[in-house]
Amino acid sequence: MSTLDSLRQGLGRLVPGRRVGGIALGLLVLAVMLIGMFWSREPALFDVRERTAMKLVETNSAMVVGSTSTATLIHAAQTLLDKPGGFISNDVMPPGLYLDNIANWEFGVLVQVRDFSRAFRENFSRSQSQSTEDVDLNRAEPKFNFDNNSWLFPASEGEYREAIGFLDSYFARITDPTNESAQFYARADNLASWLLNVESRLGSLSQRLSASVGQSRANTDTAGDAAATQSTPARAEVSVRTPWTQIDDVFYEARGTTWALLHFLRAAEIDFEQVLEDKNAGASVNQIIRELEASQRAVMFPVILNGSGFGVFANPSLTMANYISRANAAISDLRDLLSQG
Repeated sequence: MSTLDSLRQGLGRLVPGRRVGGIALGLLVLAVMLIGMFWSREPALFDVRERTAMKLVETNSAMVVGSTSTATLIHAAQTLLDKPGGFISNDVMPPGLYLDNIANWEFGVLVQVRDFSRAFRENFSRSQSQSTEDVDLNRAEPKFNFDNNSWLFPASEGEYREAIGFLDSYFARITDPTNESAQFYARADNLASWLLNVESRLGSLSQRLSASVGQSRANTDTAGDAAATQSTPARAEVSVRTPWTQIDDVFYEARGTTWALLHFLRAAEIDFEQVLEDKNAGASVNQIIRELEASQRAVMFPVILNGSGFGVFANPSLTMANYISRANAAISDLRDLLSQG
């Protein structure tokens, strides 16, 4: 056999091998893409009453003031860790590495979990400012504030799982009629304190969402106080616009924020029922919940665009900003009602 014939036979054996390798690589890429699409789905809403009932059955406990809010906080945190794909914000391998939308959704939920757990530690579990902090909540809140991008030594999931364990301990203690070491105080000032923080978070999100459309804004940083000053001078008018690469990031962070807040407010509506009734504030809470429910409607277009406000294409960011602004205004009204005697 000549050298040329040997070369032809070698190439004949090599080409099928390359073809098989190409097909295998294509199937692998397709599988990663399909898994990524599955992992990118936002978790569905859950019934806070149902989750609380399940938690009470698991712990063989009775319904008390605070059990709904605590069970809801626990389940919201567990959703971050146990949803399809688990917690992916700290993933260093595909497909989690490139799934930025669901990662930003996770961050929105995580911020609300952090704020709600801090409200438990600083307000809900204490009878007055001089009271000692609850031992379990004192440990849980710092754990939730651990870096969400840490994938090893320690991993974010491990820290958050420990925080949930401390919340489980607190839940078991407040629902135990023989244990007086843990309490949940449903007072108007406690609820108003948490809502003040919520109002600040939503106000910031609304501004960032609205900035999907470039606009000029008057600088109101020191407005309302003639003696107010700031560290560095600023122009009277500023131009703001969210970079097009961050439009979807802000949108899905807002989606995660409103997802968590919707559940927390539904729980607070139950635990603070007597307070809201005394302040005639039930309608205000219902309006906030309705606006947050509207923000969770299905997104019908696969791409979050940042066109002009009255352009050809819909602008999901402006729509979300509208719902959040309306909810924020209702929260402000609710805080006013709670502050009245």
